[in-house]
Amino acid sequence: MQAMRISGGRPLSGHIKISGAKNAALPALAASLLAREPVLLRRMPNVVDIRTMANLLASIGAGVEARPDSYLIQAAGDLDPVAPYELVKTMRASSLVLGPLAARCGRARVSLPGGCAIGSRPIDMHLDGLKTLGATVRQDHGYIEAVAPSGGLIGGRIQFRRPTVTGTEDLLMAATLANGESVLENAACEPEVVDLADLLTKMGARIDGAGTPTIRVDGVDELTGAEHAIIPDRIETGTYLIAGALAGGELSLEGTCRQHLEPVIAKMRQAGCLIESPDDSTLVLRQTPQLLSVDVTTREHPGFPTDMQAQFMALMTQAEGTSNVVETVFENRFMHVLELQRMGADITIGGNTAVVRGKAALTGTDVMASDLRASASLVLAALAANGTTTVHRIYHLQRGYDRLAEKLTGVGASIEFIDE
Repeated sequence: MQAMRISGGRPLSGHIKISGAKNAALPALAASLLAREPVLLRRMPNVVDIRTMANLLASIGAGVEARPDSYLIQAAGDLDPVAPYELVKTMRASSLVLGPLAARCGRARVSLPGGCAIGSRPIDMHLDGLKTLGATVRQDHGYIEAVAPSGGLIGGRIQFRRPTVTGTEDLLMAATLANGESVLENAACEPEVVDLADLLTKMGARIDGAGTPTIRVDGVDELTGAEHAIIPDRIETGTYLIAGALAGGELSLEGTCRQHLEPVIAKMRQAGCLIESPDDSTLVLRQTPQLLSVDVTTREHPGFPTDMQAQFMALMTQAEGTSNVVETVFENRFMHVLELQRMGADITIGGNTAVVRGKAALTGTDVMASDLRASASLVLAALAANGTTTVHRIYHLQRGYDRLAEKLTGVGASIEFIDE
């Protein structure tokens, strides 16, 4: 196991190329199971979760060819619609194969997934939706089994109790091969959902309304192969914007999508960050003269993303004044607070609100990562801290950030890996 040692106080300056979005690439891989023809996915991030999903597809029976920054998936033959615990225990997104397998094979047996400990993320809405599409669903021995009617899934009206990204994606994929029309109401509107719909449309699906709360799908008999480039990672982009604001200096982030990050950019500008956008795919962070405290509340898209909450809290530790960070999406997403406090941050938690008093004098120490975005917040705080910080359990980072240490050292950060 490795740890990451970071020496703080070094300004960042230069260019960073943004990778493809992990949270868009995972459902795209699952969608490739719906077609017998090859699906080529470009701009794929080099992260552990993607390799885990690729291994899962291979175990199901798909041909998987990893290329530089791309994957070629060929699911031409008969598939074994089983996702075993050994492959899915570290990744909640493995539930995304449930809908495609039920639609393509008429049956799916998927282990209940594991993943980050940021709170309850049940898949009950996935299961309720599959029942609406005519599937028989049962749970036994830690597995979910869904069986479609003999004639295949049947279109239906699915009403989500609350927006769910993976639930929307899973059922969107299932509905593409269902008989008749399906309507997904109160659907998630995240850019990753839209990207999946774009891929499915290239494969021959008939989808209308992706990116809005109501998505209509007219089922087809089969889907075909396609070629698709994954959207840029908006969370990676936001993480590097905050890195630059904390460490000082000027950064140019290239190959991103400004529109996907507007809620984060707006809050950072409110906090005094100087962010320019010479074009839709480039963001430039200028030297920030002074950081000011601002309040933020996480919401489903187009609100402030929960996946940026921990990083923004690290930013607020260095802002003048007091800020309130309210988490409304996950009930256990303040696990990074204790570690930030170890570094000298002045943060108090009350219910789903963290009160951050700046400007704290952060000092380097040993900290423990608890989940993917918490890991990123500790790295960001370390860039602004006095002295050396060692971040343990960095395997969380490697699940979702493509070459984070390499990209940061490329613009001036001092980061090294050490064996534990």
